[in-house]
Amino acid sequence: MTVRLRAHHLLCMLTFAGKGYTPAFVANYTAIIKRLNAGENIELVGGPDEICEPMLCEADCHCHNDSVSQRDVAAAADIDEVLPDVDLTAATFSLSNNAISQLRARFKDGSIRNACMDCEWHGLCTDIAQNEFRGCHLWPPLKNHLPIGS
Repeated sequence: MTVRLRAHHLLCMLTFAGKGYTPAFVANYTAIIKRLNAGENIELVGGPDEICEPMLCEADCHCHNDSVSQRDVAAAADIDEVLPDVDLTAATFSLSNNAISQLRARFKDGSIRNACMDCEWHGLCTDIAQNEFRGCHLWPPLKNHLPIGS
């Protein structure tokens, strides 16, 4: 199987620690991270993805907004700069533990957070990054800090 993700969620998953909009959203996100940790490939999509699914039935769902699509464009550009060997336009791709570590280092220093401006989760993600990504569910875990539920 393949996990369908929009580009800005490639950044969001770096700091996912079990918090989100609703319990259904968190459960879905947790299941997706488990699939990624198990080695599933990623397909980059334009528009709502598997992470968005629990929210799509809401009348005020932001997943279709132009501002969210602009986040995707900014995130893809930043990720492409950090990981030029990963072809985000390929049908599917995977992120190695090394690639995730590189993205986290650049996320922490703020250099790939153009997509994060004005996001309601910005402060939480900043705190998580400054705390060495402790408690995050996506592998690779930091030494001596396994993700919750592992």
